[in-house]
Amino acid sequence: MISTDDLQKQLPYCFKGTNFTNLGERYEGKVRDNYTQGEKRIIVITDRLSAFDRIIALIPFKGQVLNQMATFWFDQTKDIVGNHMIESPDPNAIIVKQCEAMPVEMVVRGYITGVTSTSAWYNYEKGVRNFCGNQLPEGLKKNQKFDKPILTPSTKAVHGDHDVSASKEEILAEGKISEEDFDYMADVAMKLYNRGVEIAAKQGIILVDTKYEFGKTPDGEIILIDEIHTPDSSRFWFADEYDKRFENGEEQKKIDKEYVREWLAGQGFIGEGEVPELPDHVRVEAARRYIEAYELITGKIFEGEVGDPLPRVTENLKPYMHFNN
Repeated sequence: MISTDDLQKQLPYCFKGTNFTNLGERYEGKVRDNYTQGEKRIIVITDRLSAFDRIIALIPFKGQVLNQMATFWFDQTKDIVGNHMIESPDPNAIIVKQCEAMPVEMVVRGYITGVTSTSAWYNYEKGVRNFCGNQLPEGLKKNQKFDKPILTPSTKAVHGDHDVSASKEEILAEGKISEEDFDYMADVAMKLYNRGVEIAAKQGIILVDTKYEFGKTPDGEIILIDEIHTPDSSRFWFADEYDKRFENGEEQKKIDKEYVREWLAGQGFIGEGEVPELPDHVRVEAARRYIEAYELITGKIFEGEVGDPLPRVTENLKPYMHFNN
C-alpha cells in the first residue's frame, strides 16, 4: 500500500478539477467533471470529497480510487445489468455512453446505521418506524443487521440541494418515473447489492449499504451509471470484528468516508452552516482508507504517483479533444 509519507506529499497536488474548453459541453458535479460529446460523455473524477451533500475537502488520490473501483465493479456486475462504461483511458477518467439520468437513486441497506439526516439510524433514533415504506421493528440497535436488506429510494436533488428519502408510493405520486421503471431498478438494485455482498465477503469485508444510479439510453434501455460499490457510494466494515464490536456497543471498523462524516458531525456539522476545515491528518487518513478499500476489495495493489495529475489526464484525453460546441 502507498505510504503515509507519500500521501502527505500528495496533499498539495490533490486533483481539484478541470476546465477543458475543447472536450464538449461541460457540467460540474460534486465530484465529477462531465463533458458531453453527442452519444458519449467524458467523465473526469476529481479528488473532491462530498458529504452531507456539500463539497468538503480534497483527498489525495481519491478520484483515482473511485474510478478504478467503479471500473472493477462494472466488470463484475455487467451480467446483471448493462452499464455506461465504454473505456477508461486514464486512472482519473472514464468514457461512457450518454444517457438521461433517472430521477431516483436506489439505496439498499443491509444494516441500520449512519449519521446523516437521510440515514436509517438517524431517523430510527428520532422515532421513525416507517422508513421509506419499510416498517422497522422496535428494539433495533445501531449497526444491527436487518433480517433482509431494505430499499430506501431517494429523489435526485438539484445541484447543491439535499437528496430526499421517500417511499415508492411517494416517488410514483410525483409522476417523474413509471412504476415499471421503478420496479425494474429496484429489482436490479437488490441483485447488485447481493453480488456486492458476495464478492466483498470473500475478501473479509461487509458491504453495509450502497446507492445505485441509473440512466436511460436513447433506445430506452435502463443501465447503471455514475459509480458502484465505491467508498463514496457505499459503507464497508471489517467482517472479522463485526460481532464483537456490535455486542460491545462499539462502532464498527470502517473503510469508507463515514470516517469523515463522523469527524464533521463531531464538529457539529451535519450539512448546514459553514463547512469545518479538515486538518491534514484527517485528509491523509481518509485517503489511506479509500486506498485500503480499493486494495482489500479488488485484491489489486494501488499504484499512485506523487505529483500533479492534470498533465497526465490532459495527455490521455487528447484523442477526445476535437469536439467543438
